[in-house]
Amino acid sequence: QVQLVESGGGLVQPGGSLRLSCAASGYIFSDAAMGWYRRAPGKERELVASITRVGSTNYADSVQGRFTISRDNTKNTVYLQMNSLQPEDTGNYYCYTDIILRGRYWGQGTLVTVSS
Repeated sequence: QVQLVESGGGLVQPGGSLRLSCAASGYIFSDAAMGWYRRAPGKERELVASITRVGSTNYADSVQGRFTISRDNTKNTVYLQMNSLQPEDTGNYYCYTDIILRGRYWGQGTLVTVSS
């Protein structure tokens, strides 16, 4: 079955960096779009970044220029490099994949806390 396992979350000071990873299995990774959502405390879920099968990317305005999404089709993994983190970036980050004719699948989430 489709599995998405996130890792890399944690506590970081403002201005710091983290790299999230999402390891995928159970489908043809290179055929699917991937992305990251986040849910901050008391806020609506927000699409942070996405990447298509061919590597085209899209970012929320709030993270443009600070976050970078990438994928390694040899490792079935998508990454989210997060730089210049701010307290408002705090939240649970969820990886997802959109598989043609099968729909969207989600990971379990990883918590990012930005605090001094």
